[in-house]
Amino acid sequence: MSASYPITLYTADTPNGQKISIFLKEAAIDCEKVKFDLSAGRQHSADFLRINPNGKIPAIVDHEAGISVFESAAILGYLSQKFECLQPDSSAVKLSVQQWLYFQVGAIGPMLGQLWWFLHGSTTRNEEAIARYRKEALRIYGVVDKQLASHSYLAGDEYSIADIAAFTWLRTHEELALDITSYTHVVRWLAVIESRPAVQAGLAESRNAPTD
Repeated sequence: MSASYPITLYTADTPNGQKISIFLKEAAIDCEKVKFDLSAGRQHSADFLRINPNGKIPAIVDHEAGISVFESAAILGYLSQKFECLQPDSSAVKLSVQQWLYFQVGAIGPMLGQLWWFLHGSTTRNEEAIARYRKEALRIYGVVDKQLASHSYLAGDEYSIADIAAFTWLRTHEELALDITSYTHVVRWLAVIESRPAVQAGLAESRNAPTD
């Protein structure tokens, strides 16, 4: 851990890890990055558990403040406030950002994550589980599509941390064998987010960073 950086990010190339890499690029924040090979299990080490007792990435240490933060949504909220980046001005929009951020945490991530597991992680084929999570995943795409039918971004007309949080999961539709062509507003939104230079840089860094 280098004292020359104000922030250390512990991460891996997963949707949750990608969120933080993207935000850091959006905010032009240089930080130390420690990329884990999750199969090696370092996230369960005693040293890392002192940073995140849940033993998962991402997590950050803010050396200036002397604190650590875990859970990707909490990290996004913390960094957004600390560096005053992607922070809406109005209280109504702030509330909308929080609601969609929590929707990602409570619905998008868990349902798409379970679908991924039963498609790619499980050693047995469970068609009932795959059908259940595919149906729920498509329902979630429908919820997002309806919101985007009348808004440029999830929380309204401003790009926010809610978009970053949802984007890294919803962009995995091909890997999850989900046909989203009928969700035209989601397709449009995904293309807009992916075209952002900071998003491209964050994804590339998450993908290419050397693993510790």
